[in-house]
Amino acid sequence: MQYENMEKGIFLDRPNRFIANVEIRGVKEVCHVKNTGRCRELLTPHASVYVQKSNNPNRKTKYDLIGVIKGDIMINMDSQAPNKVVQEWIQESNYFKNVTYIKPEMKYGKSRFDFYVEADGKKIYMEVKGVTLEENGTARFPDAPTQRGVKHIMELIGCLEEGYEAYIFFVIQMNQINEFRPNDLTHPEFGDALRLAKKAGVHILAYDSIVTEDSIKIDKEITVIL
Repeated sequence: MQYENMEKGIFLDRPNRFIANVEIRGVKEVCHVKNTGRCRELLTPHASVYVQKSNNPNRKTKYDLIGVIKGDIMINMDSQAPNKVVQEWIQESNYFKNVTYIKPEMKYGKSRFDFYVEADGKKIYMEVKGVTLEENGTARFPDAPTQRGVKHIMELIGCLEEGYEAYIFFVIQMNQINEFRPNDLTHPEFGDALRLAKKAGVHILAYDSIVTEDSIKIDKEITVIL
């Protein structure tokens, strides 16, 4: 996935979850934050960030905050990126053999899963989660309680009972990661649901990403420890 019109800036503050003040070329600019999560460990005062300038002159904010540097790690925090890179991955990785159909945002029951895939005679539902929280080389999800995430996991388990395959794909939006674990301290119910899903037969994948100031691409599989 490639971005255009990228510029470097300095994070100043975040008045609310939708906007951030960023210094760009010496000027304070209000930027749209493409991630409504807390991201407190990322958006710290004077952090180096990367923003994308919009081509739409009618927008209230002319920049989107896309990435941030934490220590020596470049992190993509665009919440729309994981689905886009997973679709690229499905099409390019050959993880699923003989893919004949991919439909994003597929409705199932009372949920709408990120992908429905038909490949090699299999019918697959997949939910994608973007991961931006890192602690000493361990990626964790979620960074805030997510009842919606728990609901999706339980409905994926229901898919199995109807003969579908089910996947949860954690896109770790950075590199230099050793393992993935659920963030039980923040939301133990999500971790419990994930362990239940694994036991039921839901496939749980975690991959890190190669992130640059203007791109993100899924890289290698990371060990999942539940």
